[in-house]
Amino acid sequence: MDVSSSTTLQSARELVRVQGVSKQFSGVEVLKDIDFLLLEGQIHALLGGNGAGKSTLMKIIAGLLQPDGGDIVIRGEAISQFTPTMAHKLGVYLVPQEPLLFPNLSVRENILFQLPKTEAMEVKLQQTLEALNCTLNLDADANTLEVADQQIVEIMRGLIRDSKILILDEPTASLTPKETQHLFEQMRDLKASGVGLVFISHKIPEIFEISDVVTVMRDGCIALCEAIDAVSPDQVIGAIAPQCKIDKSKRETETQYDFKLSTKFNKDDVVLSVSNLTGEGFKDISLQVKAGQILGLAGVVGAGRTELAETLCGVRAPYAGSVHFADQDISSMSFSERLQLGMVYLPEDRQASGLFLDAPLSWNIRSMVHNRFGLWLQSPTEKGRLESYIDAMSIRTTADDQPARTLSGGNQQKVLIAKCLEADPKLLIIDEPTRGVDVSARYDIYEIIRFIAAKNVAVVVISSDLDEVELLSDSVFVLHHGEQSGQLCGDQITVDNIMKIAFGTGKEAPHA
Repeated sequence: MDVSSSTTLQSARELVRVQGVSKQFSGVEVLKDIDFLLLEGQIHALLGGNGAGKSTLMKIIAGLLQPDGGDIVIRGEAISQFTPTMAHKLGVYLVPQEPLLFPNLSVRENILFQLPKTEAMEVKLQQTLEALNCTLNLDADANTLEVADQQIVEIMRGLIRDSKILILDEPTASLTPKETQHLFEQMRDLKASGVGLVFISHKIPEIFEISDVVTVMRDGCIALCEAIDAVSPDQVIGAIAPQCKIDKSKRETETQYDFKLSTKFNKDDVVLSVSNLTGEGFKDISLQVKAGQILGLAGVVGAGRTELAETLCGVRAPYAGSVHFADQDISSMSFSERLQLGMVYLPEDRQASGLFLDAPLSWNIRSMVHNRFGLWLQSPTEKGRLESYIDAMSIRTTADDQPARTLSGGNQQKVLIAKCLEADPKLLIIDEPTRGVDVSARYDIYEIIRFIAAKNVAVVVISSDLDEVELLSDSVFVLHHGEQSGQLCGDQITVDNIMKIAFGTGKEAPHA
């Protein structure tokens, strides 16, 4: 279907028309004869697997990349040499998947960067905050914000500039359901005012809730383009990954991987024990994690989840309380000392804290075990291990020495997981395991997490995606304003129960 030909959309003015656009990187064709249309007052969803070409196409529309061929028309103006400055003048604003803030500037300075510092602009800033129901501290340094709040700052940068073409690249990846609904309300208001929005997401239910049109890219081509009410979720998933079969009821894995994990624990041994732990952002937390168990750590942004995880693995020092690994008190141990014991942490922000972006993949995957192997000298055995990770996780790469920066966000996430597995974890703490990961790779990662747990590794999963928490967890520990709010087990683990406890409107269910 040509979405521009529908009766409903014919009267709407074209904001973006892309015809026959192609793009290559190092001889690899990443966009192949792409056609794309965005209309005034339209929310156009863009989906596809990691490396399908979504971000490349949007960077071309935003003037960040130049196409090798094809035509681009923005608001009626044919573009030859497009630049970010020209894009901003034409009302194009791209909210990137990975927030790009000035860390040492305040939130206010980041939002108003290169805008006039007038009283009227300050009023507009406050109105934008209120419209998003946002409580950001405008005077705080940007480097103090969690990823979800960084994403909100990026979105506000676009809104306050009155953008007519707003590109949102995974804006809800780290948002809670409540924050997502606030964002959707703002998107609907923008749509009603004539703004055209491109909404990139891997969350199928969100696409069907908010979008008018859906385009699916696969291997640099358009695999599907339809009005949202003309397709089903299964059709969209089939266009993204034809072989993808999702069974949400499956909690055990039969998949076998060539990951050499050597745990010293038996199933149900207590691996981690936390008693009355207090630290920055949380207080008086007590919990246990057993070998072979997946503990979900849930709560709204600001509940203290990441702060607790960083304290457990030694990035932050606790104020009070104790942390035991098996029978050993590790409360005063450093991050590296805990890593030697087998406590491995996968951070929320993969680019800032997880990967060495300009280093090759082999270097990244082995970077936690530098004391055991040379980082630059790669033996045939180590090369084989790297290839096993690449094959098992379907990491799209061209060479072992390819810099991590050149991979798509989802493939970067897979490399980060491989890095953690290479450290041979006994306890694995994973913060937002599938942020920016496509629908098929998401379930590959779920299978890997289940496989790890089946090897008697204790696993803690932190996620803003409550469906993900429900799907993966044997037990769920819920935080609310930094305090222990409730714990759910077995059949008690539902999105509804987690939300009630996370927002302080429910009570802890009795243990099964």
